[in-house]
Amino acid sequence: MGSWAYFDPEYETLSIRINPPQVSVDNSSCKDCTLVKVDSMNKPGILLEVVQVLTDLDLTITKAYISSDGGWFMDVFHVTDQQGQKISNPRTIEHIEKSLGPKGNTSGTLKTRPENRVGINSTNEDYTAIELIGRDRPGLLSEIFAVLASLHFNIAAAEMWTHNRRIACVLYVNDDTTNLLVDDPSRLSAMEEQLKNILRGCGPGTTEDNVARTNFSVGSTHVDRRLHQLLFADRDYEGDEMDCATIKPKVTIDRLEEKDYSVVTVRCKDRSKLMFDIVCTLTDMQYVVFHATILSDGPYATQEYYIRHMDGATLETEAEKDMVIKCLEAAIRRRVSECLMGFCKGIITIETQRFLKITKPPSGYGLSLELCAKDRVGLLSEVTRVLRENGLSVTRAGVTTVGEQALNVFYVSDASGKPVNAKTIEELRKEIGQTMRLNVKKSPTSTKVLETSRSGKTSFFFGSLLEKFRA
Repeated sequence: MGSWAYFDPEYETLSIRINPPQVSVDNSSCKDCTLVKVDSMNKPGILLEVVQVLTDLDLTITKAYISSDGGWFMDVFHVTDQQGQKISNPRTIEHIEKSLGPKGNTSGTLKTRPENRVGINSTNEDYTAIELIGRDRPGLLSEIFAVLASLHFNIAAAEMWTHNRRIACVLYVNDDTTNLLVDDPSRLSAMEEQLKNILRGCGPGTTEDNVARTNFSVGSTHVDRRLHQLLFADRDYEGDEMDCATIKPKVTIDRLEEKDYSVVTVRCKDRSKLMFDIVCTLTDMQYVVFHATILSDGPYATQEYYIRHMDGATLETEAEKDMVIKCLEAAIRRRVSECLMGFCKGIITIETQRFLKITKPPSGYGLSLELCAKDRVGLLSEVTRVLRENGLSVTRAGVTTVGEQALNVFYVSDASGKPVNAKTIEELRKEIGQTMRLNVKKSPTSTKVLETSRSGKTSFFFGSLLEKFRA
């Protein structure tokens, strides 16, 4: 009998340990932004991991220069906080240095913040992660929440995206009495089957698994990346688009002959997480970014990526180029609700023992509802039922729990496509707000979206709401 050669497991990380990543956070070189510089051994997916760390901290990337030819990865990011200021918080700086520096890379993998992951792991061992994908329709989210409540599942956290008549959702659930993980196979199977029937919109006899799918998430994946993957696998980039044409990004692909690269250029409205969405899509499509330049010019962004396929090939056929263009456009437009937040014309705040904030974007774009209340079984089912009965469709949602408090955000629009009228808002006030005090505030002056700074074990979404609630 022959014998296998022995390979020391430590050898795989030898290069990283000999040449550990060098990270610097520079607040002195630029007067209006912080420079984050990363020098590291190159490895597949490293650009996405670095961008992921920065976007998880809600940092806005105004410029970036990427180079990863050969065995070394070098990039410089110009970043600001959500108020457009330099990074001054020592804890934020320390997190960047630890996540991207030698201590965060001894295993060869950059660290994702646990609260931003999908999958059953040590940080959320009391929850079961469920992934849903199917055709979107008015009232669907309300039906999903109602089924889970009737089956005695508590929703501890959730994030939902809709795009091109499709819905993708990640839910974290547990038992509504014990608040512990449900591991009864028969109970989980019953839940899975009922959710599939709802997503199909048909009776129990339907067997079209391509119409709707319900899975139990495994592994550990960034929640935003997982939603991108679900919609990408569902081919949401095909078919008629329902989004507003004025926000359609412009994506072109050219060939750089002398260096044998395909050059992907994206021009669109600038927003938070734009670079993450583009790099995430290119990575999941098995393309490698060798160089990139990211520039923000006022409200617009121009991003150039010099790419090849993982096998070294460039984009040769028109069909392949068209596929990449469609997929990038879809990835950018999935966050359309967040982009619209920068154009809000008014904010109505309703203060009660339940805290409800209604944000009204321009005519035709719908509302953003932020709800804080004491968590209880059936709360989400009740709120989404009220939205459905008032003719509103949920286009995106984020659900979190911190202690005994439920902190929820819903982007909603009129199911008929018409602007949400004042009468509907009054009905929401009566049914959700109960007794309340009404204040009208001025709209935000910035076109940047004020997004999340996640905190809490099961908090994935809209941390800005957490800070307002705690204050």
